[in-house]
Amino acid sequence: MRHLTILILSILTIQLSHAQINELGIFVGGSNFIGDVGATNYISPNQLAIGGIYKWNRSKRHSYRASLIFSDLEGVDTNSDDPRRIQRGYQFNTKITEIALGMEFTFIDFDLHAGRKIGTPYLYSGISAAHHDNSYFLNGLQTDENNSSWAFGIPMAIGFKSNFLGNFILGVEVGARYTFSDALDGSLPKNTNLQQYRFGNINNNDWYVFSGITLTYTFGENPCYCVN
Repeated sequence: MRHLTILILSILTIQLSHAQINELGIFVGGSNFIGDVGATNYISPNQLAIGGIYKWNRSKRHSYRASLIFSDLEGVDTNSDDPRRIQRGYQFNTKITEIALGMEFTFIDFDLHAGRKIGTPYLYSGISAAHHDNSYFLNGLQTDENNSSWAFGIPMAIGFKSNFLGNFILGVEVGARYTFSDALDGSLPKNTNLQQYRFGNINNNDWYVFSGITLTYTFGENPCYCVN
């Protein structure tokens, strides 16, 4: 965690020193979980998600992006359409802290110095790491393992953004996170002594989705957009 924080700060320092166009702001929305517990709806936010976001506009078509988002992930079997899950009746809740780094591509040139309002759809992807407490189910109840893990993953988002008011940019975004973990919902305990409590499809990893808005403020000098 300490090395990752140093890396993020170093990247931000390098970019700011070049006096390019920067964006700094917030993400506010909701989260939903897709895994072995609860409903499997792709976009169905049921918990608050909030955090900070930074972008460095490398060109009119792409930006480097970093974010830090806090949320709870919740799964409730009785909210599922699967009769087997409804009968089982499991429920879990875990807090996550997600750090993500990646690149954002716009469909239309997004020149912030064009002197007019611009709107464009965009795609975003990169790498993510979500810190969470580990748990397992004992007698149908979520039980803490008293340890924690990082779930690394790949964020994949689509959105639309516009410089609607001066230096402020408003965006609407839906972003799924495919993780390389099956332990977010407690279906696969990390402790090797608790493996008898695992359940569900251990060949399918967990997903979660952030849906919401971004509001960023732009600052920095007029960039010299490069061809390469």
